[in-house]
Amino acid sequence: MAKQIGIIKLKGTIGDISFYKSQDGHLARGKGGVEASRIANDPAFQRTRENGSEFGRAGKGGKLLRVALRTLLQKASDNRVTSRLTKNVLTVIKADTTNDRGLRTIPDGDLSLLENFEFNKNGKLGGLLFAAYAGTIDRVAGTVVADIAEFIAVNDIVAPSGTTHFMISNGGVEVDFSAETYVFDSDVSSVLPWDSSTVAPLSLTANLTANSTLPIFQVIGIEFFQEVNGQMYSLKNGNYNALAIVGIDTP
Repeated sequence: MAKQIGIIKLKGTIGDISFYKSQDGHLARGKGGVEASRIANDPAFQRTRENGSEFGRAGKGGKLLRVALRTLLQKASDNRVTSRLTKNVLTVIKADTTNDRGLRTIPDGDLSLLENFEFNKNGKLGGLLFAAYAGTIDRVAGTVVADIAEFIAVNDIVAPSGTTHFMISNGGVEVDFSAETYVFDSDVSSVLPWDSSTVAPLSLTANLTANSTLPIFQVIGIEFFQEVNGQMYSLKNGNYNALAIVGIDTP
């Protein structure tokens, strides 16, 4: 593809050239490629069909995770999270050593490869929250717990300009990638002042299904606020609000 330069930017199609706007700016590309019917039936494109099948599976799996976590993701994701997550889920699928190529699945892959995935590449949890914390997934009890040790906010949390308060969240989700269903729960701290006072230890618990037979994911996030005339306003700063997968438990 080529990048459009100059004062006038085009959208649409002229001859065999398509002009369009993307996240990377105004681009142009030529028409071409192999007919869909040939890709679907020609033995020469067997590898292409296999790759396409697994890529589609990765896309659905990534979307399911994003939908399951949408209440926490609304203020803590970047504009490329969809493609980044799809790429990582595809890596999970490719780690499946049970099924043949083209038939590999997410449950039979290595889900641990998604651990430490950051939903906002501009605001990473590891670069914002320096208080000691531990995540615990109890499959038998159906609980997902985040325990955060005592800390001093201004020392242990990196916050954007204008911050007066913050909130820490803990989420748990069990996902059935085959049935495309999920169970989600979350727990959040109170809105706490970002100052030099000591924050007492926090314990946040998300409740899922006891004795679940599905993969369980734990996420921890942080959101920032500014207090104005007694009202709390979320700082929707894409460089700071964070959400990351901190634990995965597979049956």
